[in-house]
Amino acid sequence: MKKRTVLIIMTIVMGIMLSACSSNNGNNASTNKPGNTASQEKPVQSKLTTKEMVDEMLKQVEQPMLMELTADMVKNLYHLDPAVVEQYTIMTPLMNVKTNEIAIFKVKDAKDIAAVETAVKKRATDVQKSFETYLPDQYENAKNYKLVTKGNYVLFIISDKAADLENIFNSFFDKA
Repeated sequence: MKKRTVLIIMTIVMGIMLSACSSNNGNNASTNKPGNTASQEKPVQSKLTTKEMVDEMLKQVEQPMLMELTADMVKNLYHLDPAVVEQYTIMTPLMNVKTNEIAIFKVKDAKDIAAVETAVKKRATDVQKSFETYLPDQYENAKNYKLVTKGNYVLFIISDKAADLENIFNSFFDKA
């Protein structure tokens, strides 16, 4: 048990060190800077499907029991038409006592990224509202969600291990 704890701590420390060293790796460098256009950026692609990405993330970072959403559930919970995305995988808690959630969307057309981001923010707000007076620790977890856009991919994470999951997500993309 001690070896496992030490290994987990070392993994977290390494993740923090790597994210600190690579904080300007291009993920957010083009956001909100005047004069930057999409044509200046190289297309970002992954060889994995969104399902393979989520499966790998869950294999590397333990999360509570999660279930995959169906298309109807996506419309109801995310207020998003699945037709605007090429692929998506969304894992939500199996039981309503945790806020942990992982969603990856691969958008067909870059113009729809804003719609997906808006849907994700609405989902985050809905999760926060449902836990606001229910479980304070899960409410805090939901307030600290991550929304990451990389090329035509949008990642949404609610987890106390969001940084680790984000690092794994970033590893799925070709390095230029």
